Amino acid sequence: MAVPLRLGTRGSLLALAQTRWVESQLKARYPELTTELVIIKTTGDKLKEVPLAQVGGKGLFIKEIEEALLGGAVDLAVHSLKDMPAEIPPGCVLAAVPPREDPRDAFVSERYASLGEIPSGGRVGTGSLRRKVQILNRRPDLEVVHLRGNVDTRLKKLKREGLDAIILAAAGLNRLGLGQIPRTYLSETEMLPAIGQGALGLEVRADDFKLQEQLAFLNHYPTQVAVAAERAFLARLEGGCLVPVAAFGRLEDGLLTLEGLISDLEGRQLIREHLAGRPEEATDLGRRLAEILLAQGGRDILAAIYGRSL
Repeated sequence: MAVPLRLGTRGSLLALAQTRWVESQLKARYPELTTELVIIKTTGDKLKEVPLAQVGGKGLFIKEIEEALLGGAVDLAVHSLKDMPAEIPPGCVLAAVPPREDPRDAFVSERYASLGEIPSGGRVGTGSLRRKVQILNRRPDLEVVHLRGNVDTRLKKLKREGLDAIILAAAGLNRLGLGQIPRTYLSETEMLPAIGQGALGLEVRADDFKLQEQLAFLNHYPTQVAVAAERAFLARLEGGCLVPVAAFGRLEDGLLTLEGLISDLEGRQLIREHLAGRPEEATDLGRRLAEILLAQGGRDILAAIYGRSL
């Protein structure tokens, strides 16, 4: 009997859909391959109602999966890349980044088609500090309601809690096949996405060279360089769920463009800038954009949040 390739994943419907997609791609490429899905409950799954910003945010949805990977309990970890901290632990590597799903956020409402249509005092649900500050920057007259849980739970809370709208990742709705859900897609100008949003990260042990080679066909270069720039931006800012930062990279016609954002916790001070460069300089581009935003006032904003200077 062939030893199965063990894929580590969270147990949510979305995480399973993502992992099964990776599994299907591997089996199509390697018909003789046998696989096994290993479901791992992470700290983020256990803290279902606590705002991520209150519990540190970094790695909450991947730490236990990485521990299983390093301990040999799984061979391949399938992550939503936006959940991965900028620093990968020693002994692990990001082996492939498949083509990105829609990176935009979706405005979901049964009554309104946009944020602008919601009357003053309206209530919008999100569990993301990044989304909260961008909503309040545009509409300080709205109430942003803390919202945690998987996609299905959030959709139920839209009705149960009498919210005017909720904001979800378009990628999650698409991967779950929820095309019937009423939504308006928010452009990157309206709502800058989370770093890595819509992308998957396939993480393996650093010494598993055979598996790294097998996964190479799944890597999508335009997505890889875009998220490399975004993650370098995040690393320089030492960011996570504790801080409202965002970045989105795009490779078009050989040019890599990166847009980044830093905000205070209430969306009153929001600094946004973009930079373009060559794709092979993706990491440097991310760091340089971070330095520009820090110099434009981001350093003071983050110092107030962190309680120290960057």
